[in-house]
Amino acid sequence: MKVLLMSALLALLFLPAYAQDVYGPPTKSVYVELGGAGLPYSVNYDFRFDKHRVDSWGMRIGAGGWAINEGENSRTSMLTIPLQINRLLGRDKHYFEIGGGATFVRYRDTYTSYWGTPTITTSENWNFILDTGNTPALMGTLNLGYRRVPVDGGFTFKANLNPIFNHNGFWPLWFGIGFGYAFN
Repeated sequence: MKVLLMSALLALLFLPAYAQDVYGPPTKSVYVELGGAGLPYSVNYDFRFDKHRVDSWGMRIGAGGWAINEGENSRTSMLTIPLQINRLLGRDKHYFEIGGGATFVRYRDTYTSYWGTPTITTSENWNFILDTGNTPALMGTLNLGYRRVPVDGGFTFKANLNPIFNHNGFWPLWFGIGFGYAFN
């Protein structure tokens, strides 16, 4: 009985400390980014590896792209999947963001003839900022910029310079702007 009573007392003493850990700073966020590592746009999920510190290493993964019907027999589509490792440096709600990673790019231009012949799909020599050649392909991405993360969670904002590169070159002036929600 004494052991049970002592265990209950210790649980009551340490439970408030555990509850504070659960409701720590906002180390996760979901946001839409125009430009940036997702190229035209992307929807992203970002999280910190250390769940108790905003100013730490983290990762973001997203998806973006488009599909356009160009008449009855033609369709163009693109899929991008950005993946980056990043670090936030700062305090309170203002952070400098630095990182790098890669973006998977898949482009398709599909045409179906009027007479019902098989669909012809091409993906050669696609250009979006840099020539990617055949797709699927990877484009390297860098990330330098500002991120606002509210102390208690809520609306988050970011603006970044995102140089991109691949086997055909380097483009230093690609920008991204993102809006979303930070939470824990």
